[in-house]
Amino acid sequence: MNRNELASLRRSSVAALAPQSRAGRVAAFYAALTASAVLWGALRGHPNVLLFDAEPTLSASLHASHRAAQLVSSAAIGVAVGLLLVVLTRILHARYDWARVLHSEFNDVLGPLSDREILLFAAASAIGEEFLFRGALLLHLKALAPGIAGLALAIFGSAAIFALLHIGPGARFLPWTLSSFVVGLLLAVVYVALGDLIAPIAIHFTVNALNLKDIVRRQLPA
Repeated sequence: MNRNELASLRRSSVAALAPQSRAGRVAAFYAALTASAVLWGALRGHPNVLLFDAEPTLSASLHASHRAAQLVSSAAIGVAVGLLLVVLTRILHARYDWARVLHSEFNDVLGPLSDREILLFAAASAIGEEFLFRGALLLHLKALAPGIAGLALAIFGSAAIFALLHIGPGARFLPWTLSSFVVGLLLAVVYVALGDLIAPIAIHFTVNALNLKDIVRRQLPA
């Protein structure tokens, strides 16, 4: 094998390993995020952050046999809400320049992604961020004040921190931050209303998977 063939083989190997390396880093990061959320919950006496109210109440005991059905219905609700948010995103793309600019910016940042990477990124981010922001953080904030005040602090506070961690470089990313706050409110309310993280995770996964695929596959006119 001559030098040119060796160089070509080396470039091919690097190109093949790069996506796997990126996918591995993303998976490791969100796995650590999820583990941190579970540990945070455990340290404050609420290890099962998957459930909004993990106390062993009589009501929970009476309905324990229906837990599987509840989780399935939560997943179905989450997918339905996620699809509505994706449709809303497409409407915004069709009507507003800022939405198309944001789409193009993310297209440049993300670059090409395989279907496997899209599914991995969508699943990892949905699980990791929901465990952290809606599970551990929301429950922590709720415990800081009694009654409705604690609940309001939990919902708005978790959504605000979620939005602050979705800030991009420049004013053109401001709609992303604002929409993250609104979606954060929605996810928090769904978590509280349904009592588990399955629906928020399903919403987050559906939106991320379909929007990521659209971003990397479709170019929008300015």
